[in-house]
Amino acid sequence: MLYEFDVQLNKKRNFVNISKEIMAKNIDKRAVENLEDNFHGYAVLLHKIKQRVLVAQQRAIYAANEEMLRMYWDIGGMLQRSQDADGWGKKTLQRLAKDLKNDYSEIKGFTVRNMQYMVQFFNEYNQELTMVKGRVSPITKSLISQLEEYNFTLPIKHLDWTHNLVLIKQVKDIRARYWYMMQCITNHWTTRYLQEAIKLDDYGKHGALANNFTETLPAPEANNVKSMLKDPYIFDMLTFTDHYNERDVEIGLVKHVEKFLVEMGAGFAFMGRQYHIEVSGDDYYIDILMYNTFLHRYLVIELKDTEFMPEYIGKLNFYCSAVDDILCREGDNRTIGLLLCKSKDRIKAEYALRDIQKPIGISDYELGQALPKDFRGSLPTIEEIEKEFESGDGEQKY
Repeated sequence: MLYEFDVQLNKKRNFVNISKEIMAKNIDKRAVENLEDNFHGYAVLLHKIKQRVLVAQQRAIYAANEEMLRMYWDIGGMLQRSQDADGWGKKTLQRLAKDLKNDYSEIKGFTVRNMQYMVQFFNEYNQELTMVKGRVSPITKSLISQLEEYNFTLPIKHLDWTHNLVLIKQVKDIRARYWYMMQCITNHWTTRYLQEAIKLDDYGKHGALANNFTETLPAPEANNVKSMLKDPYIFDMLTFTDHYNERDVEIGLVKHVEKFLVEMGAGFAFMGRQYHIEVSGDDYYIDILMYNTFLHRYLVIELKDTEFMPEYIGKLNFYCSAVDDILCREGDNRTIGLLLCKSKDRIKAEYALRDIQKPIGISDYELGQALPKDFRGSLPTIEEIEKEFESGDGEQKY
């Protein structure tokens, strides 16, 4: 009996060993097959497929957005023509809003206010959504005819509804509106960022920048860089009552880096203050170094607490060359230099830039206005104001 038990046990062991060998061979075979699957550029193929899916998704979003804008334009036209013919008032819009909400509960655009915006949208743009209607002043009509002659079109269909509404309500100049539209598209501006840019008159500021970008960069790059930089920069988060120098401004900007980045514009990342580089064994420190993710290039900023002087350009040119050689990697474009001064003489700035090979801009900066110390001391305290109101004669004094 014991012998038979040993025989059976050996058979089971042999069976287990054979099974393990078969499993191991199958695992090895699958591993080889997986290696073969990952071979021949599998990762590249997967990336290409994902990119194609992303393009399809983006096209679907753009198509849906364009169709919605066209629908709003058509509805605005229907409302305008009906109102002209029948002379109805706001109660009709309220009734329409209620009935449309009941029938299309999944669509949130059928409010009284939004339908009023649809009418405004219809009256503002042509049916193709490419240009404003030339129905206002002779000057506007003349400008529109000039723009159409140069095949100029507004990219209305490439912006969503809220961006278009902000521009219709707040930007009347066609050229300025076109500029803001292009900034929204190329720099991915949010509605809030657009409103802030309009408030700060970004369009007006970008034309004053002294620069040599046209001479040192290809045309498309030069235009993109010009659109990114402005003149002047308003650092209203900084206020100084006493004398200050450029180092004080640097420290203040770093303390308020979030507001500083908003003022600089979309796509800028803060790389460092007094950024250290070494050239031929000597140490140098860049006032502020930034990187723009949209332009794929570094921005070297030099701050001066004086008016512009031509010799400032030489140092900035040196820093741009050093950053190009030391920091730039494959895919990075040429470094841009930006000199920020209290003020500048335009002719001196242009002369200083004329034969410089590195792309450099010169801009003014303005700080916030602080109250003088003696004036602040003369203001009433909170406690004094409260006492005045409690006594009942506060309104007569303030």
